[in-house]
Amino acid sequence: MATNQKSTLLERIGYGFGDMSSSMFWKIFSYYLPFFYSNVFGLSLVDAGVLVLVTRIWDAVSDPMMGVIADRTQTRWGKYRPYLLWVAPLFSIAGILLFTTPDWSYGAKLVYAYVTYILMMTVYTAINVPYGAMLGVMTADPQEKTVFSSFRMFFAYGGSFIALAAWEPLVNFFKTLSPLPRNGEGLASLESSAQQVGGGVLAGAWQHAMMVIAAACFVLFILTFLLTRERLKTVSTVSVGKDFRSLLSNRPWWLLIGAALCFNLFCTVRGATVAYYFADIIGFDKALDCSLFTFNFSLLFYAGLFLSVGEVANMVGVACTVPLARRLGKKTLFIAVNASLLVLSIMFFFIPVSPTGFWLMLLFQVLISILTGVMSPLVWSMYADVSDYAELRYKTASTGLIFSSSSMAQKFGGAIGGAAVLWLLSACGYTPRTEEQLASQAIITQPESALMCLRYLMSFIPAAVALIAIVVCHFYPLTTERVAEINEQLTKERG
Repeated sequence: MATNQKSTLLERIGYGFGDMSSSMFWKIFSYYLPFFYSNVFGLSLVDAGVLVLVTRIWDAVSDPMMGVIADRTQTRWGKYRPYLLWVAPLFSIAGILLFTTPDWSYGAKLVYAYVTYILMMTVYTAINVPYGAMLGVMTADPQEKTVFSSFRMFFAYGGSFIALAAWEPLVNFFKTLSPLPRNGEGLASLESSAQQVGGGVLAGAWQHAMMVIAAACFVLFILTFLLTRERLKTVSTVSVGKDFRSLLSNRPWWLLIGAALCFNLFCTVRGATVAYYFADIIGFDKALDCSLFTFNFSLLFYAGLFLSVGEVANMVGVACTVPLARRLGKKTLFIAVNASLLVLSIMFFFIPVSPTGFWLMLLFQVLISILTGVMSPLVWSMYADVSDYAELRYKTASTGLIFSSSSMAQKFGGAIGGAAVLWLLSACGYTPRTEEQLASQAIITQPESALMCLRYLMSFIPAAVALIAIVVCHFYPLTTERVAEINEQLTKERG
């Protein structure tokens, strides 16, 4: 029996806690894991790139499997919600193992990296696919779905901000518990100790920092389970094969997954480049000069500041999504946001590396992040519309399968984007820092081709991806009017 009962503020917050937890892990994986593998764990750029690609492709392929399983789960807590309770402990443990550096040979460590990364991504799928699918059964109201989606992404970016802002200070804190001296702050301080492979100080600091993040993620998922509920009872009455055939013939799904993949590729390419960009384009000791009344002071301009400011701006964008979607419609808003991202990304290339340029970089990061903040809840809400379209046309309750595809697009985008960054840097002659250079914070003279590659990865390459997203979304057929018709018909059929 369908019901349009409105959700409470507490339930919306509870639903937001789930993606707050997921995003704390995901942003650290996306932005710092490539750097961790190449500078702390000790893998080559090529091996790290293959690792990121292979493991995330497996993760993306496993998403539909989890969607099918979740669609056919029936418990007193619902279909999707119980997975938050069951998988939360494994989620935290897998994250800690991922950032653990064993004292083994290079080959054995490479195997360990594959095993722990595949384990982490499998567990991530097992909890995040059911969590995402909950949006399709918590309410039947399309506007309410957008509200839930906005709360989800607001808290997601809040969690990302906390994780990114706290990560480097946490690493520094755990380094101070060791006998080695501290050498600087920010990204520089992450690189300041020697890369000691066997339980070294830097490796241990990264592991302990992840323990703190993992504990917080566990608590957040348990709160999501306790504060939410499933209102719509849907039962899949068709075979798994028919579910997949229906999905593959679902034209709006194909177009949306293509557009969403581009969006995630855009975010991953920029995010995974930032640590390298600050290390080799901006440098370790640059500062933002500030004046407040009669006080003059400086802020260290480092990767964590750049990324965490972007997360706050993302939250502003999320807050704008509902009114903008109501005014423009979801499809029009999607195209307008990507067009703006295209222009801003191209302009970023021409910002000079200077004190004034640093402020401009921060400004552009804020503007770009506001726009990506608008996009995130918008995409999730559009997946809910595709789910309703599938239920009406194909008579199949495959919410989990459809929402798993959104996670699949996210992970394919992350896989392609993360691997591309590493491979492009390797192809352009980028030189990773040695153990001695890390310890002394030595300035590395990178070849001009590598520096230009870094600049393209922050500008023209994301711009090209945004352009592709615009073209794909142009053919997306679920306009505001069509979604209203679908919802009206479904309401009648659900009784």
